[in-house]
Amino acid sequence: MYGIPNMKLEKHIIDRKIKVMEEEGVTFVTNSNVGKDVKAEKLLKEFDRVVLCCGSSNPRDISAPGRDAKGIYFAVDFLTANTKSLLDSDFADQKYVDTKDKNVVIIGGGDTGNDCVGTAIRHGAKSVTQIEMMPKAPDLRADNNPWPEWPKVCKTDYGQQEAIEIYGHDPRIYESTVKEFLKDKNGNLKAVKIVSLTWEKDAETGRMNMKEVEGSEKTLDAEIVLIAAGFLGSQKYVTDAFKVALDGRTNVQTAPGKFMTSVDRVFTAGDMHTGQSLVVKAIRQGRECAREVDESLMGYTNLYVQ
Repeated sequence: MYGIPNMKLEKHIIDRKIKVMEEEGVTFVTNSNVGKDVKAEKLLKEFDRVVLCCGSSNPRDISAPGRDAKGIYFAVDFLTANTKSLLDSDFADQKYVDTKDKNVVIIGGGDTGNDCVGTAIRHGAKSVTQIEMMPKAPDLRADNNPWPEWPKVCKTDYGQQEAIEIYGHDPRIYESTVKEFLKDKNGNLKAVKIVSLTWEKDAETGRMNMKEVEGSEKTLDAEIVLIAAGFLGSQKYVTDAFKVALDGRTNVQTAPGKFMTSVDRVFTAGDMHTGQSLVVKAIRQGRECAREVDESLMGYTNLYVQ
């Protein structure tokens, strides 16, 4: 709930959905209403089946000189603290990262990066720049992307639209990456050094590889950097607690097309199973997983997944 800005999703919608689920018989157990953490052993002892749907929330970091500078944050941590402080105290508690009058650089061009753009702007940031490794998508469909395929065109979301309106230009710099974080004498971030990228095809494998463009380095003023470079899979403390096997991307491993993990009676679905993806895909997987759980309990299932 807290990781999604209010301008993107009003929280009364979440409250409404939770109420519907509670009326259907779902019980939500949190630290606040039980007084302590619920251990994996307790869940496995008290329930016949456990389904892990904890998302893919292990953030991908940026390995570059100066990464220890003060002023660098993971995007979801930034968004979560912002929304929680807003809802709890209208920012009076000061438990958030204020970007007012700061130069902000956001690493990552996805939805989370866009949310950071919009949030930083609404704080009153001096400037907002978004670094994107991939090339800019075409403004119109390419000949090899006809309807009814999903349109692979440039998407300008609300955050970028607000940046264009306020700063007069699109905040995105394409085909670039951060080469170094620059610090002042007190260890505070003062700038980032970026470099342009080009894509070259490997003659042997046919794969496209990134290569730095020589002489393309430039420096951007930045007191705040927000890393929105995607996620690497499940949180380790959860998978360790249930002792489930992982695949090469640290997602919870199952047999192809199945949802039971390497641990008997423990299942998984959603981003924790496949890696970061769409909500609708997680909903679909949840239904398919429920069908498999039902069959494991009853020996058959009447649940139908359309």
